[in-house]
Amino acid sequence: MNIIIIRFIKNLAESAKDIAPIVLVIAFFQIIVLKKNIPNMSDIIFGSLFVLLGLTFFIYGLKLALFPIGDSLAHSFVKKKSIFWLLLFAFSLGVGTTVAEPALIAVAKEAAQIAQKGDNYADWLRYIISISVGLSLIISVIRILKGWPIQYFIISGYLLVVIITFFAPDNIIGIAYDSGGVTTSTITVPLLTALGVGLSTSIKGRNPLIDGFGVIALAALFPIIAVMIFGIIL
Repeated sequence: MNIIIIRFIKNLAESAKDIAPIVLVIAFFQIIVLKKNIPNMSDIIFGSLFVLLGLTFFIYGLKLALFPIGDSLAHSFVKKKSIFWLLLFAFSLGVGTTVAEPALIAVAKEAAQIAQKGDNYADWLRYIISISVGLSLIISVIRILKGWPIQYFIISGYLLVVIITFFAPDNIIGIAYDSGGVTTSTITVPLLTALGVGLSTSIKGRNPLIDGFGVIALAALFPIIAVMIFGIIL
């Protein structure tokens, strides 16, 4: 019990260090540059404490559960020696984590409101982006298994993004580019990283530092392409 409390206090201190620069920047511009008092000071302090606690619990939860789960599952699928189940797991993980991503839900609803579309439009965006992340994980797993360099995929992918941009409707381009960022957020990143690192650690001849990372880069790239193709078709 004492070890858990000590670890929590350490995580709390680390979270406070992470939040401090944001607080200082806001306070500097509000007080020094704009020369205005900070409104609702008590609410801001109260809310900041909740943010601090939430961030602390989140980071502690990642270390305690999500990273070990992703790593152990990757090891288990390698031992099972079934490419089909490994790829199916990767695809399901990508779709499942992304469709539940709070940032994606918020952006999809905002895009639907501004475009004066219904909830179906927001749902379509979520599902297409989620499926594209699942497909990116399949490519990432195959890349790790084969030992292919990540840079070729990134260069080819962004060349494809540039080409498709010329054909995509103007009102979908911004949404497409932002979708690559919102998909790689609080829920998705820890599990995808754990999967990539765990998989490369389990395979003989793979370097976790070289082969294990790059999964997030592809996960951020595929939704851009998918959403622009979605805009072209519609």
